[in-house]
Amino acid sequence: MDKLKKIFSQCRQENRAALIIFCSCGYPDMESSERAIETAIKAGADIIELGVPFSDPMADGSVIRKASEIAISKGTNLPKILDMAERLAIRFPETGFILFSYMNILYHYGLTKLCGKLKKIGLDGILAVDLPLEEKAELAQPCKENGLHLVALVSPATPLERARKIMADASGFVYSVNVCGVTGVRDLHPEEISQHLAVLKENSAVPIAAGFGINDGQAAQRLSRIADGVIVGSAFIKILSGAGDFSQRLEAARELITDLAKNVRRQP
Repeated sequence: MDKLKKIFSQCRQENRAALIIFCSCGYPDMESSERAIETAIKAGADIIELGVPFSDPMADGSVIRKASEIAISKGTNLPKILDMAERLAIRFPETGFILFSYMNILYHYGLTKLCGKLKKIGLDGILAVDLPLEEKAELAQPCKENGLHLVALVSPATPLERARKIMADASGFVYSVNVCGVTGVRDLHPEEISQHLAVLKENSAVPIAAGFGINDGQAAQRLSRIADGVIVGSAFIKILSGAGDFSQRLEAARELITDLAKNVRRQP
């Protein structure tokens, strides 16, 4: 059983959703982001999305966009992130790690070269934000050859017929976007989201994880009742960019993750 399957299987046995945390790598600098990821894992994160900063992050809201700008200004790049990811994968062999990126960066590195590197350093897959279904084969093939998952994305605007095609050969898990628009903390509509997740689960052979707009334990608890995984990004990055020195912000982030981890446990 591969690592992601093992994580979701264990979560089902424990009657909880998997907690997936997005981290903007290199924010506020490489050393600090490594500390932030380590803190998230120790506080209860099951899977980490390693966000690669990009100059035109069209799917990201203001919080993650600003973090990307700062990371890039500090010299963050994909090779440095992969070095950090290798260290983290060694220290936390039970944690899932997904490289979260836009295709421009992956093309520049080389898709075949990248997939071989991810396998070598112990990562589990890739989520390419702007890779459409019609063009996925060029990345899906090297992922498959290296035992990596290519995580699929669907949104409320995705017609069911297209969602079925996207999920037909999905791997690892499906990332269900809760709302139309960019990332960021916002008011969610639980009933609509729950209905959307229920339809996706009926049509998917792999777990469904819900992301976008989740900012606290209460929101995580509502989604964990139906989703197999709960994804949190902007709320985590927002705390890391708050007031006080970095150690204080890191402690506040730890408290957030601890609360989220508690609330993804389903009530008996």
